[in-house]
Amino acid sequence: MTTPHVPVLLGGVMEAFAPMQGKTVVDGTFGAGGYTRAFLDAGANVIAFDRDPSARKFAQGLPADRFRLVESRFSQLDEVTGPGAVDGVVFDIGVSSMQLDEPERGFSFMRDGPLDMRMAADGPTAADLVNDAEPADLARILYVYGEERQSRRIAGAIARRRVERPFTRTLELAEFIEKALGGRRGAKTHPATRSFQAIRIAVNEELAELEAGLAAAERALKVGGVLCVVTFHSLEDRIVK
Repeated sequence: MTTPHVPVLLGGVMEAFAPMQGKTVVDGTFGAGGYTRAFLDAGANVIAFDRDPSARKFAQGLPADRFRLVESRFSQLDEVTGPGAVDGVVFDIGVSSMQLDEPERGFSFMRDGPLDMRMAADGPTAADLVNDAEPADLARILYVYGEERQSRRIAGAIARRRVERPFTRTLELAEFIEKALGGRRGAKTHPATRSFQAIRIAVNEELAELEAGLAAAERALKVGGVLCVVTFHSLEDRIVK
């Protein structure tokens, strides 16, 4: 299958790992396999990780003698590779474009779907968090993970509304947050952007997973090995730096 998108910073990652012939590289965030395919084409052996079961379809046709997909969190990568066993590790952190493009996954506030947001197929959903978390805890999540300055206002409004009717759909929540903040009023981004980011990060424990993954990568890398991490926003970036 062809990858549905070109991974960001592919050129820079390939340059950092070059030459790759015969090396063993861990793709910690397999996704649609964009990085993995480039590594394989360059002659590397690849151990890929992805906790999203839907990623397995993108592994079809890859060479079984040089590729392995592990359906697990990347924080466990050193348990699979062993210590000091790999030449390179790459992480492309955050939600993937495929997950955003699938309304039934519930990641996007632009498309209606169940309020899910789970990268894996287990654990509490976004609906569970939004409908069950204490208002103070929900406000903290929105503030810390979404850097949302109106976190208390949003959390309070959600808490009052869910007593009458729990939230179950993505557009329902997005429109409610927009109204709670008084509409867009010329804003370039949707008012629910930060809240959805925060809820997704909390549901998937993304920042804790990143910290654990970085430690696992250090244990798995050989002396002189290379770690490349592609981050999207400041929360991830601060942890990596």
